[in-house]
Amino acid sequence: MKLLSLVERKKEKQVKKYIVENKESLYKFAYSYVKNEDDALDIVHDAICKSLTNINTLKNLDSIKPWIYQIISNCVIDNMRKNKKYVAITEDLQDEYAIGYDTYEDIDLQGALERLPEKYRIVIILRYFEDMKIADIAHVLNEKENTVKTRLYNGLSKLKIELIEEEV
Repeated sequence: MKLLSLVERKKEKQVKKYIVENKESLYKFAYSYVKNEDDALDIVHDAICKSLTNINTLKNLDSIKPWIYQIISNCVIDNMRKNKKYVAITEDLQDEYAIGYDTYEDIDLQGALERLPEKYRIVIILRYFEDMKIADIAHVLNEKENTVKTRLYNGLSKLKIELIEEEV
């Protein structure tokens, strides 16, 4: 076990505080990718361990949120590569195993979000449910800001169409 410098201990304390205060959001973000409670919990656990192990890679205390979300994103990718078991499940099975805190308030919105391609859904979730700035989303997803803006605009357009079609 290595000794942390004063700066690294301060960073670690802030990261731990952020994790504790935002554990539900971190879980929901992981769950939005894998749609599996146990895997989402494993991913968040791995991300927490990696973030605390690599605290020296956090350059600025103001960027904890995008930094930790990027780690979770990377852990999701690692988990999916390792498991290669994600397949679409039927709505009957999904309803049977659904848990209350994984759903959004508006069931129509949730359904419409689920039908969006992942590249649009993740940007919308990060922007409107996690209240992240475009620059932070770009950092988390390793994309250019203009790409994120385009995906957000296109995703919102597709979401609007989905919601209008549900009403008809």
